[in-house]
Amino acid sequence: MVLILLLSGLTASAADQCQPRYAVASGPVPVLNTPDFCSVFGSNDGRTMALDPCGQPRALEFIALPGTAFLIEDVIKDFSIPVYRVTSDEYPYPSTTGYYVDSRMVRIADSPPPQRIRSLPDQKTIISRLVSAVGTHYLWGSNLRQGIPALLSLYPPASGRQIDNSTRESWTLRGLDCSGLLYEATDGWTPRNTSALVSYGSLVEIDGLDANGIVQRVQPLDLIVWKGHVMIILDRERLIESRLDCKGTHDGVRIRNLKEALRQLLANRMPLNEYEGRSSTATKGFVIRRWHPGIRFESGTR
Repeated sequence: MVLILLLSGLTASAADQCQPRYAVASGPVPVLNTPDFCSVFGSNDGRTMALDPCGQPRALEFIALPGTAFLIEDVIKDFSIPVYRVTSDEYPYPSTTGYYVDSRMVRIADSPPPQRIRSLPDQKTIISRLVSAVGTHYLWGSNLRQGIPALLSLYPPASGRQIDNSTRESWTLRGLDCSGLLYEATDGWTPRNTSALVSYGSLVEIDGLDANGIVQRVQPLDLIVWKGHVMIILDRERLIESRLDCKGTHDGVRIRNLKEALRQLLANRMPLNEYEGRSSTATKGFVIRRWHPGIRFESGTR
């Protein structure tokens, strides 16, 4: 019995040594919260996407950019292709289900790979990218407006059946969610989750101010944010956001009048200097965070 246990331990140890430990995104890589990719890309009939009632792929966490480094926690072999359960410094958020990538979309590394090289674009470039995204529809978890066309080849519809344009856009993950709009425009410099954006950068003091007062405090690329949504200030007249609207009336990336948007927001939420410790289910709040070291408005200018 002891010998059997020893051999079993050696076999397990050898298997662990053969299991890859690190991976790097070869191109854009969807990171899901389920290892069953086929249940998402194809669903039960092999030609529909697994979407929620608002048409959103809730299994998608984010799209890792090329060069993103992963630590492989486990190799799942229950499906037609190996799936890796991973963690990444670029998405350091708690998960009860884990994060998963398709093994075909990453390359294995024998030693800890360097983190993806990041470079913060200048303010003008970011604003130009944001504005160019106007009209892009909202897609939960996506931070790549053109999506990943290769997903149709990796997960082809059953029996070569044609799919409609709406399904094609979801299948290839075309679109941007609210923090994904910012993430794409900054080349993945900013946090990918509003729970991190509420404390990102430095605070802008807005506690007790009305819309007019807040407008006088803001600068280009300041973030109006709470856990669940972020809006990005373009100038003292406009902001931009990607918003989910299940009715489709105001869905996706659009530019809004800053003062009008603030007035609507103030009808439901309280302006706070710091989000943590002040916002609760009883007192809904929002903060403004300043993070980009770009050109600022001069005092008193519009």
